Amino acid sequence: MGVSNPPSLGRPFFAYYNPVNSAGNKRRNCQWTEPTDYEVYGFILKNYSRLRFSPAVATDVKDAARNPKRIQREVHRQVQSTGIGTKAQQALKLQQEQWKTERKTLSREQREAEKERQFELKQQKRKEKHRGR
Repeated sequence: MGVSNPPSLGRPFFAYYNPVNSAGNKRRNCQWTEPTDYEVYGFILKNYSRLRFSPAVATDVKDAARNPKRIQREVHRQVQSTGIGTKAQQALKLQQEQWKTERKTLSREQREAEKERQFELKQQKRKEKHRGR
């Protein structure tokens, strides 16, 4: 079994080189065959001290071609999140959003209080109707 570490693969490559076929004759075209997992594990355990490892090679990761429309949408989202304008404009916008949330909570509370009041009125009318029986 031979071990080689081609840089293009990035991981060790194990293979048998068997120039003799099962009949004992030399083949004209020799083939590389992959060993099984337990054979590789046994080889590593047996020959670990003799194995030489190459240093890691830094490679440039090339980004896949990206859809220009997708890029444009992402840029638009980033601009929307950061906002365009001066710091004063951004501060005003933030203050406006805070007021908006306060108004929403206040109006929700008022709406719930009004529903509760209406419910109490209905209950009171029911009691008055049944009082005379």
